Amino acid sequence: MKSFDSDGIKIAYIDEGEGDPVLLIHGFASNIATNWVDTGWVGVLTRAGRRVIAIDNRGHGRSEKLYDPEKYAASLMAQDAGRLLDHLEVSRADVMGYSMGARITAFLTMTRPDTVRSAIFAGLGINMVRGLGGAGPIASALEAPSIDDVTNETARTFRAFAEATGSDLLALAACIRASRDKITPEALAQIEVPVLVAVQGRDWRIAERPGGPYSGRPSARNKRARSYESGR
Repeated sequence: MKSFDSDGIKIAYIDEGEGDPVLLIHGFASNIATNWVDTGWVGVLTRAGRRVIAIDNRGHGRSEKLYDPEKYAASLMAQDAGRLLDHLEVSRADVMGYSMGARITAFLTMTRPDTVRSAIFAGLGINMVRGLGGAGPIASALEAPSIDDVTNETARTFRAFAEATGSDLLALAACIRASRDKITPEALAQIEVPVLVAVQGRDWRIAERPGGPYSGRPSARNKRARSYESGR
């Protein structure tokens, strides 16, 4: 595991393989190992001849832990990802993000369109636009003295996962309490690079379906965009 300085914050990453670069951005309470190594993604991609770059988002994995919610805006985390590519002198890469990482990927794609060759928004469907509720109960669950004190089923699931990944619970609580920078359908419609939205059936409880009342507008402009729905 390597690290670099992203505007004063230590960010951990891996850089493996050779070929066209792909940047992987994990989800909330996860990390490089859990999201990408243990699931086989890194091995599959490197064997396919790709250079795999993966980032531990701030507050996660081996990156620096912060306890101020204002430090966890998705736009700031997207800047970490962009600075990582700059640090590695990668001018253009395919980017795949899962769940929270999909949201970060969207911001990276919108703010640095020349850097992102194509994007995959995985595990986050129409709720990328509508937004997610329930941050308060999840934060409270992470801050609770014990998982036994958590009665909310969804919040308890997040707490159990955070414990399983060895995460800093208070850093994650600050992350989930961060204000959500809104992504509008109009902003997504400006994306010109190819985009794949991939949502598996079991993601729908949080992610919602890849389509929805807004889905027609972005796809009308981004002719190369696709929505992929599985597990129905």
